[in-house]
Amino acid sequence: MSPAGKAIQQRLQNLESHLKQENPVLLDTVKSFRLLDRVAYRMGLLQRDDSFATQIPWWPLISVLGTFSSGKSTFINHFLQYPLQRSGNQAVDDKFTVICYSREKTSHALPGVALDSDPRFPFYQISEEIEQVAEGEGQRIDAYLQLKTCPSERLRGKILIDSPGFDADAQRNATLRITDYIIDLSDLVLVFFDARHPEPGAMQDTLEHLVTNTINRPDSGKFLYILNQIDTTAREDNPEEVVAAWQRALGERGLTAGRFYAIYNPDAAIPIDDANLRSRYESKRDADLKEIHERMQQVEVERAYRIVGALEKTAQDIEEKAVPLLTEALQKWKRRVIWWDAIVFSLVAALVLGLTIEAGYWDGLRFSPPWLGEGSNGHAILFAIVVIGFLILLAIHYGIRHLAARSLNRWLRKQADTLDLRGNLINAFHHSTRFWRSIFSGKPAGWGRGSRKRIRKVIQDTDSYVQSLNDRFTNPSGDTPIAAQSTASSAKEDVPATARETLD
Repeated sequence: MSPAGKAIQQRLQNLESHLKQENPVLLDTVKSFRLLDRVAYRMGLLQRDDSFATQIPWWPLISVLGTFSSGKSTFINHFLQYPLQRSGNQAVDDKFTVICYSREKTSHALPGVALDSDPRFPFYQISEEIEQVAEGEGQRIDAYLQLKTCPSERLRGKILIDSPGFDADAQRNATLRITDYIIDLSDLVLVFFDARHPEPGAMQDTLEHLVTNTINRPDSGKFLYILNQIDTTAREDNPEEVVAAWQRALGERGLTAGRFYAIYNPDAAIPIDDANLRSRYESKRDADLKEIHERMQQVEVERAYRIVGALEKTAQDIEEKAVPLLTEALQKWKRRVIWWDAIVFSLVAALVLGLTIEAGYWDGLRFSPPWLGEGSNGHAILFAIVVIGFLILLAIHYGIRHLAARSLNRWLRKQADTLDLRGNLINAFHHSTRFWRSIFSGKPAGWGRGSRKRIRKVIQDTDSYVQSLNDRFTNPSGDTPIAAQSTASSAKEDVPATARETLD
């Protein structure tokens, strides 16, 4: 096994060792991920130094997105009960800030390279993603990311990500690319809007990217839309209209999922003189903040189900999407090779025929070059010509195979992006078109009865994993919760330590 292969196996062993103590149900899912990896290695969907298990974060992730000055940092500080993030009316922080728990009483800020170079965090090698969007920007990772530690007990067992405002144009494309990456990984996404800017049209970019683009997501329920600093509307003639305007704006974008909240920071609220109005505002604020905080505290449970869901989706995608797509690509490849072979070989045959006729090697329909009758040497020459000709045609055929396979790269890449498939579909296709494989082979390389059996086993096992999670996190009988002690135990582990044990 290569050093890279040994490294990935060591990471999986460390992950299993950690989950053995924290969550035995998820420990079994790692074994299922290993089964999927075996199938993917054989098919070429994964390299030996990669694993489906390392493509998802194993600790809960909460992202806070929105425009600048919408109160994201103030909300985070209030939730943590710790003055970690700077706040203000202008854009005070133009980086993605990954916040995790630390036992030290003092918080620390670390550069972006601490995240980009550490496989324990969800931003591992994100510089490569940035480089694809903006050439040369991948080297400036510190301009996009930072890591902050915090001693808040509310942060135990989870990671919080604060995003820069969407309004900044200097690093716009790379910022949006990282934002999409964060959304995909997150268990909970808080999308903030600023009630002090009552005209939703001013936030069209945010609405487009964070609302319109998320409507059809299967995990759209993880988005919470928050109209913040709603206390500033108390002096309006019709404060309810501000909330209604935002709700209409979201509805016009087709929002059908996710929850809409209206809150403000009680520590920095504008005084509301009318007692009845103040009571209404406080009641609404407290109820919405309570629900938001409860969702944030429940991400550990949601993460467990999401990992099982990711396992099942990956297995289903291999059998129901990747294999049919690769089979279709192989059929397209076969047809192109046959047609191109026919065209090229016909041209070669016509060229050879023309040259031999011009040379006078034909007697009617009989091939009779003058050197053929000169004893055994003539037949030897003919045999050598036939062998050389065959080798040339064979080389042409394999050249055509290679070109025909490459001609399908763009189509495969488009299909893979559309279907959102994990694994390298193009590499799997070329794995199936290697020179020793016949163009008439109808199934992808590595896909057979054994691979199908492993996929089916993983899919079946996910049902039992869900049942085990239900037994742990639900209690229909009303008995003492089984998971109470284990949940409390897992809460004692801080995220950096978890990451260090898990993916070191």
